[in-house]
Amino acid sequence: MGKFEMILVSALCLVSLLGAVSCQKDKDKFFVEGKVYCDTCRIQFFTKVSKFLEGATVKLECKDREGGSVTLSKEGVTDKTGKYSIEADGDHEEEVCEVALVKSTDPDCNEKSEEGYGHKARVSITGNVGIIDPVRHANPLGFMKKEKLPECKEVLRELGFDDEGNPV
Repeated sequence: MGKFEMILVSALCLVSLLGAVSCQKDKDKFFVEGKVYCDTCRIQFFTKVSKFLEGATVKLECKDREGGSVTLSKEGVTDKTGKYSIEADGDHEEEVCEVALVKSTDPDCNEKSEEGYGHKARVSITGNVGIIDPVRHANPLGFMKKEKLPECKEVLRELGFDDEGNPV
C-alpha cells in the first residue's frame, strides 16, 4: 500500500472514530412530540370536526417508579398545526414519563377531562427499547369545547355511536 492510500485509510478511520464518539454523546438525547386538539364533540377522541390548537401548553414529567420523585419536568407549546416538541436529555428507562395538558389559549376550548383518555399520554424515553429514532411520539391530547358542535350528532352516528358517544 502506498503512502497516499495509508493516509486516506487513516483519515477515514479517524472520521469514523469521531462519528462514533459524536453518536455516543447524543445517544441519550430524545425529543417527545405530539399534537393538541380541541375536542369539539366532548367525546375524548379526535374526529373530523376536531381542530388542532395553537399556543397550548403541555408538560413532560418523568417520575421514579419507586417513590415517585420527579426526575424531569419540562413544558412545551404547540405551533399553528397543534404540534409540540420537547427535548429530553438522559435515559429514563427506570421512570414513568407522561405528557399532560397544562393550558389552552382558546377560552371556548380549555376544559381538561381528568378521567378517561386525552388528558395525559405515557411515553418511553430510553434507548433500550429497540427504537433508533430519538423522536418519541405521544398520543394526541385534547381540551374539550364548552359546548358540543351541532354537527357532532351526525359525526358520531357515522362512527357507530349514539349522541353521547356510546357504541350502538
